Amino acid sequence: MAENMKYLELLLARYPKLNSCQEEIRSAFELLADCYDRGGCVFTCGNGGSAADAEHMVGELLKGFLLKRPLSDEDRAELHRLGQDDGTFLADHLQYGLRAVCLMSQVAVASATANDQGGDLGAAQQLFALGQPGDVLIAFSTSGNARNVAYATLVAKQRGLKVIGMSGQSGGRLNSLADTCIHAPETETYLIQELHLPIYHCLCMMIEARYFKK
Repeated sequence: MAENMKYLELLLARYPKLNSCQEEIRSAFELLADCYDRGGCVFTCGNGGSAADAEHMVGELLKGFLLKRPLSDEDRAELHRLGQDDGTFLADHLQYGLRAVCLMSQVAVASATANDQGGDLGAAQQLFALGQPGDVLIAFSTSGNARNVAYATLVAKQRGLKVIGMSGQSGGRLNSLADTCIHAPETETYLIQELHLPIYHCLCMMIEARYFKK
């Protein structure tokens, strides 16, 4: 745990104003650790710049971020056996990842859902199909009031997922919908988003250190 908390301490040293959400960040880390300890999956959602943040965070989870995540001897040997030269290339270049899905990235299902069922249901429909008890939804909304994000959080609760909110100073609806809501201490959208990035980078560093630090 001390290694994980080192990254939080570095975050707070660089962004002192985030001391106000220190406990929320700790709580979010604990929810993520519990999810991955159980073999679960993390889902993310958001709109506009927050959709980009939702994609960005998933990218840091699916492959090495600060740490190398080399394959075990057993996995390397199996790839060698299956693929000869191609297997050797895969064994030398693949990295372990943490299961994560951005619900904003699936263009075909999102557009089909918007056309057939309603424009705000894309993330909720995917989560209803994919989410399992013990998984986590990270919901990005600078106001906390985005309708499609609220729908996704409601589905998450119904399906047995925990919800981490990433919002601004007020928190909006996410205050009541999320299990823990991280309040970036700003009110302007772009300023909130400027703080969201170092927060979720910190969470990715903390969770990576938990599973891949030698």
